[in-house]
Amino acid sequence: MTLESRLDDWSRGWRGPLFAALVALIAGLPGVFAMPPLDRDESRFAQATAQMLETDDLVVIRFQDQPRFKKPVGIHWLQAASVTAFSAPEDRGIWAYRIPSILGAMLAAAACAWGASALLSPRTGLLAGGMLGATLLLSTEAFIAKTDASLCGFTTLAMAALMRLYAAGLDGRKPSRWIKLAFWIGLAMGVLIKGPVGLMVIVLSLTALCLWDRKVGWLKALGWSWGLILTAAIILPWATMITVATDGAFWSTAVKGDLAPKLAGGQESHGAPFGYYALTSLIALFPMTLLLPAGLAEGWRGRREAGIRFALCWLIPTWLVFEILPTKLAHYTLPTYPALAILMAAALRAPLGRVPRAIGAGLVLFVGAALAVGSGYLYKTYGDPTDLPAAILTGLLFLATGMAGAVLLMRKTAATAVVAAGVIGMLAHGALVGLLIPRLEPLLIAPRLETALERAGMAPRSGAPGPVAVTGYAEPSMIFLLGTATELTDPAGAAQAIAEGRPAVVEGRQETAFRKALDALGQPPRPVGVVDGLNYSDGDKERLTLYRGAPIKADEDDGESTGDDAQAQPVGDDADAAPPPAKVPPAKRSAKPAKPVREHHR
Repeated sequence: MTLESRLDDWSRGWRGPLFAALVALIAGLPGVFAMPPLDRDESRFAQATAQMLETDDLVVIRFQDQPRFKKPVGIHWLQAASVTAFSAPEDRGIWAYRIPSILGAMLAAAACAWGASALLSPRTGLLAGGMLGATLLLSTEAFIAKTDASLCGFTTLAMAALMRLYAAGLDGRKPSRWIKLAFWIGLAMGVLIKGPVGLMVIVLSLTALCLWDRKVGWLKALGWSWGLILTAAIILPWATMITVATDGAFWSTAVKGDLAPKLAGGQESHGAPFGYYALTSLIALFPMTLLLPAGLAEGWRGRREAGIRFALCWLIPTWLVFEILPTKLAHYTLPTYPALAILMAAALRAPLGRVPRAIGAGLVLFVGAALAVGSGYLYKTYGDPTDLPAAILTGLLFLATGMAGAVLLMRKTAATAVVAAGVIGMLAHGALVGLLIPRLEPLLIAPRLETALERAGMAPRSGAPGPVAVTGYAEPSMIFLLGTATELTDPAGAAQAIAEGRPAVVEGRQETAFRKALDALGQPPRPVGVVDGLNYSDGDKERLTLYRGAPIKADEDDGESTGDDAQAQPVGDDADAAPPPAKVPPAKRSAKPAKPVREHHR
């Protein structure tokens, strides 16, 4: 039995979408459980969701005591449902907050296969969905607890429903009501998750398609009357409640503080020139980079074919808008990747030309080698000898992905090249996010800080006096792991926490001021450990010293102390007082305050 015949068997009926969803699940699952909470956006989203559950307020989005008026509430509701079903907010297990993201990636892959099968063929749909699920960008977003994977899933669902509606119109058939329902749910949920982005993709695609065809009659069958009512029923309740609860501040802040700066300039140094997304797509599509030249050639050659035309109208307008916008982040174009996957899958219907094969083979080999070198760099910079096996395995898998894809593609076995590169590429990605990165301790400051507090018996979540006071370090992952009440303060506030019997964490740049404040309060320093590392969000080296709170005295008439002076272990002369320093050496310190953590706008 040939590979083509097996693909035909796997693509029949609902097998194609289910197989594509399975590919996305396998590709993204290792990171869901292995990767620690990421800074900064993931931990902000997860912390805001945890606070919704802690306060029973599912309307207003907050990060600690600050309102977070950036994105609508959709992803927080999905995360809250996941945490309620599988975990608890006090557990602070980031995996539970990631489940909506991996489900969104699975939905994107399945919907891509479902839509493409209507205008092209079931086999092409299966390949398109499977290739989308295996791409480096989607499989990475699948384990990050923020909006992008879920947005891609619901936007792709809406676009796939439009593909089926379009196909029915071309054939003179009456579309199923389930197809219309899928479109309106995809549209409404996209808006509820990330505002106008999903709506923009749909509107631009429909506008381009109708202008190309000069026909709009097929859109009459979309069920506008009940569809708009359903969309309003999904969006308007929360929109009304947030308007009342914030007196309209949510909308003004979201537009003026988040959307408008993206349109005006490269927000928070995220500017890049035109062509940035074209360049980064070589990595984001990996290992399917091998078919990118063939897919683009197929788009030009088959532009008069209905399925290709639809994919081009989906891809080009939205891609151009993102390339023109000054603010750029690699994942912004993710909602267009299903269209790219459809074009690449369509190219496999006939033997590939010599030039697309050669370029594709060169690209996949180059990117695979670059990712292998990147794995080695991560080990050399942040690893230790115990991490070497994971680094070697990861690098070899990335290199094998590129070599297998290139060799098989040049042997004119494109479908085999796609399958082989896809399987090995998913193993490489799994090794990177499931084995190598979680072992690189200098990058894991917040998880190591949480562990150090637990070992010292100073973690409030384990019953110790709290909250922890922190000065000079304010990454969201730390707040998520240590709890909502974590106090971000200055050196004087950290010293006051010590006097109150609470633990404090002091970054090296604040050490001198903290010691002076302690002395002014008549408190001796009680350091119990040090966590060194690299803050990968801003590139700063950090050295966090953990201080035990002062023993809490009982009332004078009791004559007893509820503290335990014996637990205070000095760091410095006593070599056993602190764990050995981490592998990243501390940077030069000064007494100036640490830079505030700025919000990344996704």
